[in-house]
Parts: sequence; structure tokens; C-alpha cells
Amino acid sequence: MTGRRQRALRSRVALRIAFASSVALSNVALSAHAAELTVDQVRAIVAQARAGTPVDLAHKDLSDLDLSNLDFTGVNLSGANLFASRLVSSNFTGANLAGANLNGAWLMGAQFAGANLSGSSMLGLVILGGTVTARPNFAGANLSRVRMIADLPNTDLHGANLRDARLGVDIRNQGMGQMRTDLSNAKLSGADLSRSVMAFADLRDANLRGANFFAVKLGGADLRGADVAGADFTEADLDGTVFTGARGLDAAKGIDKAANRDRAVY
Repeated sequence: MTGRRQRALRSRVALRIAFASSVALSNVALSAHAAELTVDQVRAIVAQARAGTPVDLAHKDLSDLDLSNLDFTGVNLSGANLFASRLVSSNFTGANLAGANLNGAWLMGAQFAGANLSGSSMLGLVILGGTVTARPNFAGANLSRVRMIADLPNTDLHGANLRDARLGVDIRNQGMGQMRTDLSNAKLSGADLSRSVMAFADLRDANLRGANFFAVKLGGADLRGADVAGADFTEADLDGTVFTGARGLDAAKGIDKAANRDRAVY
């Protein structure tokens, strides 16, 4: 590795550490008090769901708890505070997490297929480390209006609803100017990304076949090697979007109706 690449890597790591710290500071008020329930209490409550009893944990403070390997299938966690909670290998299939705070949560191997995560906050997610190496699964999940900046390479989001999601960085924030959401190699086929913000997102080698990019802000996004066959870019902002080596570009839709298409890199 060259000196330049080493410095770039150290810089990116430092930025991510700084960002994670800022997430923690911004949530200190939410996590200053102890969680409302203990791990054993949560375990007993979710066991009722397996017995067919509706479980309601809406707006509960479950921050900084180790809730790994629990089955939250169908549980109502809307508005819950899961800040920095360890959710490793937990199952949230079909759960309601609308408006939940998942900032700093540990999601290695977690299952969110078909879950409602609309309007949730997912900043500084932890998906690497420990013995579990599986990525979280968001296939078919409702991620509309989600706020997310995270490294999610190789993650399954096919068929997910990301309408109006904010997956890009605020370039006005100098402290996060080099940060981006990493969706490289992700499975996003058929996903609805319409009107979302994906500025500078890393979509290299992602499966974007048939994805809906209507009116998406893709400025500076990297789609090198991505499969975009059948994807619809109508009214998307392609200012500085990199399509070099993208597959299926001739079968993509709406590029002729995209904004700043002449400023994209092909």
C-alpha cells in the first residue's frame, strides 16, 4: 500500500471515528437514563409474541441493551430507542420499527426482512466485528424517509422501499465531507429509491436492476461496475455521477430525462 493510500485510509477511519463520536454525543440525552426494561424483561415480553400474543414495545427506551439472538418477529417497536443496542443475529422480520432510533446499533446478522423502518434513524451502524460476519438483511423492508449513513456492502435490500430516504452526506458539513453510505455489491434490484438523497453514495458493483431512481439526488455517487439494466433514472440528478463500467446502461431508462446527465461520467 502506498503512502498516499495509507494516509487516505487513516483519514477516512479518523472521519468515521469522529462521526461515530458525534452520533454518540447527539444521543447522550436519550441514553443518559437507564433503559426502561432489563434484558430478561424484554426476553420474557417477546416470548409472548411467539405464543401469539401481540407485543407492544412502542416508544420504550431499550438503549444500550444486549438484545442479541432474540426474536422480535411482528413486535411493535415504533418510536423505540435502540441507541447503541446490540441486536446481533436478532430477528425483526415484519416488526414495526417506524421512527425508531437505531443510531450506533450493532446489526451483524440481524434480519429486517419486511420490517417497517420508515422514518427511523440509522447513523453510525455497527456491522463489522465479533464472531458474526453476516450482513443485516433488509429485503423488502420499508426504509422510506430513513436517515442512514453506514457501511453496508454486500447487504440484501432487494425490493426494499427507500422512497424519500436520506442516504447521502450533507456536503455543507465539513466534518463529514468525505463520508458516504457504502452500498457496494448490495442487492437493490427492484428497490424504490425515488426522491431519495444519495449524494456521494458508493454503489460500485451493486445490483440495481429495475430499481427506481426517479428524482434521486445522485450527485457524486459512484456506480462503477453496477448493473443498472432496467433501472429508471427519470429526473434524477446525475451531476458528477460515475457510470464508468456500469453494466446494462443501454437498457437503463430515463437517462435522457435526467438532470445534469451531461455532467455524469460514463
